[in-house]
Amino acid sequence: MASMISALLVSVVSAQAALTAPVEVPFRLGENAIIVDATVNGRKVSLMFDSGFSGTVILDSAINIGPATGKQGLQDFVGRFEADTVKLKSFKVGAMTIPATELSDAVMMPGSDYSLSYGTHCDGIMGFEVIRRFVTEINFEKNKFIFHPSSVDVSARKPDGKKSFLSKLLPIGADSVEMSVDLSTGKKLIMALDTGNAFFATTHKDSLERIGLWTVGKAPKFMGSSGVASGTVDSWDIEMPPLNIFGIPVKETYWSIIDLPSSSAEGDGTIGFDFLRHFNTTIDYARRRVWFDNFTGDRENELEGETGISAGYNPKTKRTEIFNVAPESPAEVAGVKDGDEILSIDALDLYRSGYRATRNLLRGKIGSKVKLATSRGGELRRIEIERKALVNYPTKP
Repeated sequence: MASMISALLVSVVSAQAALTAPVEVPFRLGENAIIVDATVNGRKVSLMFDSGFSGTVILDSAINIGPATGKQGLQDFVGRFEADTVKLKSFKVGAMTIPATELSDAVMMPGSDYSLSYGTHCDGIMGFEVIRRFVTEINFEKNKFIFHPSSVDVSARKPDGKKSFLSKLLPIGADSVEMSVDLSTGKKLIMALDTGNAFFATTHKDSLERIGLWTVGKAPKFMGSSGVASGTVDSWDIEMPPLNIFGIPVKETYWSIIDLPSSSAEGDGTIGFDFLRHFNTTIDYARRRVWFDNFTGDRENELEGETGISAGYNPKTKRTEIFNVAPESPAEVAGVKDGDEILSIDALDLYRSGYRATRNLLRGKIGSKVKLATSRGGELRRIEIERKALVNYPTKP
C-alpha cells in the first residue's frame, strides 16, 4: 500500500503542476445523477459522473472515438462481462484538459441507452480516475466541479462537527473512496463514496448479517428488483438505525439491500447520490481526506410510498415492462403481474422509460394514489393503486 500511495503522489504532482488557480467545470442533474460535458478523442459527449467506477470513461459503442484496441472485463452485482476498449488520445472535461497518458482506455458498451437511464441526454459514464489526481470539489450547491491546486490542503481544515466534517479514507481501495460507517454497537461497514448510486445507500444482506442487523436465513417481507449494468437483481429496503456515515451522525435512514453477497472482499457497498446531494464534497485523495460541507441542513432520507412494481424499458420488445411485483404489495393486490406492459403513469404516456425514471414516477408520498394504464396480452386495464410503506425492519442488535 505504501508504494501504491507513493506512486499516486508522483502522479498527482504531475497532473496538478499546471494548476495555479481553481478550474470550475459546470454540471447538470439528471435522474439522481451528475451529468457533465466532456470531449473524448475529439468527440463531444455528455457523461454521468460515477465515482464508484474506477476507470476513466464508458461510452455507448455507437459513438465513434476510434478503433477498438483491446478488451476489458467488468463486474457488477449480477455477473461479469467483457467489452471492447479504445485507447485515449485526448480527454477534456469542461475547460479542464487531463493528459491522456495518465488515463486508462475508454470502455465501449454495446446497446447502452444512458439517456434513457438518467432522464436527460447522456452518452456514457465518467469515472473516478478523471478526478483522483486533483483536489476535487463536487459542489452540489452551485452544480459544478472545482479542481483545486495541490496547495489546497483539505487535511488542514477544522470541521465544526455540525455543518462541516473531515473524514479519513481507509487504507484500502486503490481506485475508490472507501470510508467507515459506524453503528452504536461498535460494528462497522466499509462503504465507498459513489455518485453513480442513485439511492441513499446500498449494502448486502450478508453485510447486515455480519453486523447483527439481519438474522441469518430470514427472508425479507417485501422483495423488489433493481437494475444494474448486466441485468436485474433482487433487492429490498430496510430502515437503518441511527449511525455515523463517514463521521457524520444521521438518524433513521432507508437503505437499499442487494439480496446477494458483496462482490468485494473488502467493501460492503456504497453511499449514494441521495445522501451526497446534501453536501459540497471535496476529495483530497493524495492526502486521504474528504471534506463534507452540509449546505442543505438535511442528512437523512424520507420513507417513500411504493406500489411494489419494478419496471423499465425492454429493448427486445420495445415496451416498458414490469419485471417484478413484490409479494403482498399494493400492486399484487390490484392484480398486476410480471410481464405486464405499462402504458401510462398518472396519464403520462410511457414509451422508452428507463428503470430510474419509472421508479421515480411510481414512488410518492405514503397514502397517495397513482393511476396506471397497463396491457396484458393486448387487453387494456386501468387501475388506481395506493402507495404504501414497503420497508423491512432490522433485527435489534
